[in-house]
Amino acid sequence: MKIYTKTGDKGETSLWGGRRVSKAHFRIEAYGCVDELNANIGLLCAEIKRISLPEFVILHQVQDELFTIGSMLAADPQSKKNLGEIRLDEGAIIRLEEKMDHLDAALEPLQNFILPAGSAAIAMAHICRTVCRRAERRVVSLQDGEHLPLIITYLNRLSDFFFVLARSLALREGVQEVIWKLPAKT
Repeated sequence: MKIYTKTGDKGETSLWGGRRVSKAHFRIEAYGCVDELNANIGLLCAEIKRISLPEFVILHQVQDELFTIGSMLAADPQSKKNLGEIRLDEGAIIRLEEKMDHLDAALEPLQNFILPAGSAAIAMAHICRTVCRRAERRVVSLQDGEHLPLIITYLNRLSDFFFVLARSLALREGVQEVIWKLPAKT
């Protein structure tokens, strides 16, 4: 079986259920952002594994959950074709909250804005945070006519998780957080 089908050569793709839509459709953009986030998490995982940090395990679970979300978003809401057992559950959100609480307990209270810098792993966590926020915005744009609150809540919590993870990585790596300073008045 060849990887290329040539069915998308005219700028359309199929949703789960068979309906063809433009590759510029909001739904395609939404699950494309989720896919981009997943790829960036893979890069972050490689860096975290290289520096031997334990967050590697939860990030693989997040990648699995993002594949579930991508599958849900790829499904045609007008189709009667069933996704079967592909569902996101509230337990995924609770796991993120618990992990954030655990990581945050070791951090100094945040008193300044911080820049997305310090080390490769810290910057990658911030890239994941910003791509996650974009994915969240794209999913919100689909909400007119669809009921997607669990996905939106998950992505909202996940972007918060990446912020806390970036701060935790700075602490573990012994890297001083880069504080944003107001520009001096001239």
